[in-house]
Amino acid sequence: MVASERAVLFDFFGTLTHACVRGRGHERVARILGCPLPDLVAVLDASFYPRSRGAFGGPINTLRWIAEQLGLRVSDARLRAAHQARIVALRDDTVIRAEAAPALRLLRSAGYKIAVVSDCGYELPEILPMLPIGRLVDTAIYSVHMGVCKPHPDMYQAAFAALWADPRRSVYIGDGGSRELTGATSFGVNAIRLGAPDLAGHLVFRSDEEFRGPVAMSLTDIATGIVHAGSTASYVEELSGPPVALLDGLDPVPAGVR
Repeated sequence: MVASERAVLFDFFGTLTHACVRGRGHERVARILGCPLPDLVAVLDASFYPRSRGAFGGPINTLRWIAEQLGLRVSDARLRAAHQARIVALRDDTVIRAEAAPALRLLRSAGYKIAVVSDCGYELPEILPMLPIGRLVDTAIYSVHMGVCKPHPDMYQAAFAALWADPRRSVYIGDGGSRELTGATSFGVNAIRLGAPDLAGHLVFRSDEEFRGPVAMSLTDIATGIVHAGSTASYVEELSGPPVALLDGLDPVPAGVR
């Protein structure tokens, strides 16, 4: 059988969520490990991609590796406590955009499958299913489970395989971290950058400076534009570049969908 579903793939952090900044919860992680917060943050930032690939093993072994980089020997009990504290801290840092759920519902009502494709550690797989948008996502592809990060083609391929979807009939939406947008277009997927104003303060790694495709300011604009296949003037006005050409390949809205 030939993959025939239409899909919209979303980045998570900074796309379905507001801009990410580390909140007070990370101070508790540092206290449990027994180190200053700036030292912990420095190791976390420097090791983002290997951690997101699961390079140091499971969550406890990853935290053990982090402690070792800080010159610390930490018991398994404290490592487990630190892992739970990281889950709480990340959950507290995660503020879902108000328009995210309505946008996902609109796309689903128009027949699109929904995927989240995220570079992340072990915390997000525990958090996402519990979020209000969790039930609106058909599949989630986590780099820490895949062993690779965006823009590796396996991240996109895994989503399309899980959804039985055709990349040529699908769209990737992201803020541009991890060069995800150029990765998507290289895979043959239409891509749109979310350029929401709050992203000026977003914690991002490897920003996608090479992407020259369309930009939209909100998930509402993007979802409406996709559903109407570029026929909405307000959507076109929000985009830079050739948005209609990018979306012309999408199928029209099924009969009866409003």
